Amino acid sequence: MALIQCPAKNASRSDLISGDGHGHAHSFHHFSGPVEGHHEEISWKDKHGHHQHDYKAHPKYKFAYGVDDKHTKDYHGQKEHRDGKEVEGEYHLHEPGGNVRTVKYHSHPHGGFFAEVHNHGGNDHSGGTYGGHKHR
Repeated sequence: MALIQCPAKNASRSDLISGDGHGHAHSFHHFSGPVEGHHEEISWKDKHGHHQHDYKAHPKYKFAYGVDDKHTKDYHGQKEHRDGKEVEGEYHLHEPGGNVRTVKYHSHPHGGFFAEVHNHGGNDHSGGTYGGHKHR
């Protein structure tokens, strides 16, 4: 997962990107965050005795992205929402054999991390061709 830093509070961006002009690939992303509300300054001395300062605030963000590439047959995406210490989201992946795996997850500081995996469509393991030979 990439770290995205936005200088403006509640900044958001949404784009639709087309492939190389042939119309066979699409992706999207959306992000808003990274923090909201009151912030608290944190100060400390480093090992050289210099004063350091940073800020801590209530983390709150949402993001989503997806890939729909008919040329490479790459289909996947994810979305996630965080408010403080609570996180929920899901991602999906179209596997080469035809199965679509969707994982829904949530995390809470008192309950831990939970993930629910759903598979739809099954996988075709009948084989394919490699080097001109059919696999069995």
